[in-house]
Amino acid sequence: QVQLVESGGGLVQAGGSLRISCAASGSIFSINAMGWYRQTPGKEREFVAAISWIGSNTGYADFVKGRFTISRDNAKNTVALQMNSLKPEDTAVYYCAAGRIVFSSSYYVKTQVYNYWGQGTQVTVSS
Repeated sequence: QVQLVESGGGLVQAGGSLRISCAASGSIFSINAMGWYRQTPGKEREFVAAISWIGSNTGYADFVKGRFTISRDNAKNTVALQMNSLKPEDTAVYYCAAGRIVFSSSYYVKTQVYNYWGQGTQVTVSS
């Protein structure tokens, strides 16, 4: 089992920046990738970004390219999402996910490939 705990959410004005983190613990050896998703009320959870645990492979949703950056710290078993130029439409609960997957865009965008999920952290962007 892998436990994921997100932190760093909060309220920020449009155009501002926020950094959220996800700390993984437990059977880290069982995962090879982590991702960030977000969800707003009444909508399905949507893919934001993913990163492989080994190497520097990353993937992003089109709507965050150039604004968000995903990174990892293997020594601390953490993954972070740096969010810049935030927009009100970025308001959502952001979830961290982890799993052992084939790291390609055909897979890492799909929620069902991730075995573990965090409890989520709220990000609110005011206009």
